[in-house]
Amino acid sequence: MEKAKYIWMDGELTPWDDAKVHVLTHTLHYGNGAIEGTKAYKTHDGRCAIFKLNEHTQRLLNSSKMTLLNVPYSVEELNQAQIKLLQENKLFDGAYIRPLVYLGYGVMGLYHKEAPVHVSISSWEWGAYLGEEGLKNGIRLKIASMTRTPNTSGMGKAKAVANYLNSQMAKFEAIECGYDEALLLDDQGYVAEASGACFFMVRDGKLISPPNDNSLESITQATVIDLAKDMGIEVIRRRITREEIYIADEAFLTGTAAEVTPIREVDARVIGSGSRGKITEALQNAYFDAVAGKNDKYVKYLTYIN
Repeated sequence: MEKAKYIWMDGELTPWDDAKVHVLTHTLHYGNGAIEGTKAYKTHDGRCAIFKLNEHTQRLLNSSKMTLLNVPYSVEELNQAQIKLLQENKLFDGAYIRPLVYLGYGVMGLYHKEAPVHVSISSWEWGAYLGEEGLKNGIRLKIASMTRTPNTSGMGKAKAVANYLNSQMAKFEAIECGYDEALLLDDQGYVAEASGACFFMVRDGKLISPPNDNSLESITQATVIDLAKDMGIEVIRRRITREEIYIADEAFLTGTAAEVTPIREVDARVIGSGSRGKITEALQNAYFDAVAGKNDKYVKYLTYIN
């Protein structure tokens, strides 16, 4: 990770190396925190803009509410903080933004009501999450041996810090087995989501993605669905079994970091032609056009910082 100059901490721009917390920070011990992942892009006219800033910030506050974290800032205040941070860090060629709501030092034990709530926002230059090669030629996906944490066991809809232990273990397993990414099924055997992205497949020209019954409500997933509808592609939201993936014509992942990443292989089964499919490529191009300000319909989702 390449350092930036500042990290925003509770309203102050703090030098990167000084952005520290106490070892008894509550979230460090008990895992109650909320995160976001937002991305800014250099647009076609040379400026830089954050894509769907408001939607990401609102989801951060929604996740915080779900896990009983009272954030002392409004959506607008946090939006302005992210804009200012990118400006002060001079990240005008694009950046990844990581807001974090966490419980600080002062209270120990599981009852967290009196623990202070803090907010930090970091930003840095970050390329393709699954690699430039993955964006072009596709990745190898492994279905994890563990299931996605069910809604009956926690706040599954929250983009909560604790939820990502499940993702971390699945991702580690996949990489150690020689794959690039993990796909988690739910406790009934249907596709939930990848370790940090949503799943799509193409069959007979139709785009299919599971409902958000047991997955994060993905902002990028919603964007891709809108783009597909704009292109006249039929979109179906239904449960997907493991076996269906193996015989899909195309498949890909979506997420703020993953963007639109093709899948060329799942569990040693080659998907389609074993490379980026035509519909995947079309949606990938449409997505990058949208975040670069080339699609007038989606300019309203861009927050320019310069």
